[in-house]
Amino acid sequence: MNFQQLRSVREAQRRGFNLTEVAAALHTSQPGVSRQIRELEDELGIEIFMRAGKRLTGLTAPGRNVLPIVERLLQEADNLRRAGDDFARAGRGVLRIAATHSQARYALPPVVRDFRVNHPEVELTLQQGSPQQVARLLLDGEADIGIATEALAQYEDLVALPCYRWTHTVVTPLNHPLAEAQRRGETLTLERLAEYPIVTYETGYTGRSHIDQAFKAAGVPLHVVLAAMDADVIKTYVELGLGVGIVAAIAYDDERDRHLSAIDARHLFADNMTRLAVRRDAYLRDYAYAFVETFAPPWTREAVLEAREGQTSLAGL
Repeated sequence: MNFQQLRSVREAQRRGFNLTEVAAALHTSQPGVSRQIRELEDELGIEIFMRAGKRLTGLTAPGRNVLPIVERLLQEADNLRRAGDDFARAGRGVLRIAATHSQARYALPPVVRDFRVNHPEVELTLQQGSPQQVARLLLDGEADIGIATEALAQYEDLVALPCYRWTHTVVTPLNHPLAEAQRRGETLTLERLAEYPIVTYETGYTGRSHIDQAFKAAGVPLHVVLAAMDADVIKTYVELGLGVGIVAAIAYDDERDRHLSAIDARHLFADNMTRLAVRRDAYLRDYAYAFVETFAPPWTREAVLEAREGQTSLAGL
């Protein structure tokens, strides 16, 4: 049994049993992948994959039991390598961050700036995706830290740390009736907001569920004419007159967005929680803990370790 065999099995499952893609991911040949899988099956005395001819079509019952063990072995091998690196290359290495667009665009820049000052020899890589994609990157070991508003707390293999609460803001063109009503001191209501087409986030992004829930609870129809993952895209179409925007408050800047008006909507929609997540069984380098604390100061190394053991008192932050 060797790690190349284990990697071949893991990648076959991850890549939908497509051996061509597995071979490309592992930088080897398709016959080599097939041989590695077959040798492991022969050693274990079971068939891990179902087959149709030479094609893999799915996991067998024994394969479904074996795969989590394969994942754990490879994760522990990665942990061992990282532990060695901590001593051999103290203060140097790569930190892989996965985040949604809103977090990468608005929340992370000052954090990355401050982190780089104290850790100049750490190379940061940033991947963007939906909350579900961020979670998947963590679970697959392709990211060390994930940051998103929704979804991260739904995975038991992740430790999702609450970092900060934020609210939504309604954005309109400067001469919009809602902007004029705000200048007169009128309070925005869902009924008044629903009179206009809405431009906001896609389902699953940046607190969209709280927007949907508020309209549903009030029995007010929500007419979304454009949904996007990017607040800058939302604001662009609002400025063009497509509709009224609902964005994260952090995404609005008085100077940058001077062609738009902003209306505080915290009384309309529930607060949102940004979470930072790590894989529960992953080994984190010293600088990874430093990044977490830079992003959310209450989460010291000791607090994170307690959270990974389920003993934290910061869960409600």
